[in-house]
Amino acid sequence: MAYTKYGEFMRILRVKAHEVMGDTAKMLDVKIPFVSAVESGKRNVPEDWVPKIVEHYKLDSEKTAELLDAIESSKTQMKINLTSASNTQRQLAVQFQRSFEKLDEDTAEAIMKLLNKED
Repeated sequence: MAYTKYGEFMRILRVKAHEVMGDTAKMLDVKIPFVSAVESGKRNVPEDWVPKIVEHYKLDSEKTAELLDAIESSKTQMKINLTSASNTQRQLAVQFQRSFEKLDEDTAEAIMKLLNKED
């Protein structure tokens, strides 16, 4: 089974704590297949898991930052809040979503540079 960065992070935590995936599922109050789906990247990490993991494994600020980075790196879906978006911004979001999978690395890097420009 392939694991995401988050899945690898959690496996290391479990090994150090002498726990198995079932223990994690119990601690998070979910079923084992859901934990597996999250760790393998089929589902995003639910936000309410973070404080539970931090508390259960007594993570310090450095390890908490690693956890958050692993979660961010493992996201398979993202939502965009379009509540206050203009019509042009909405069109851009839809077009980007439609074109995303077809982007080559050079185009993706060019878009990143454009978006990261400081005003």
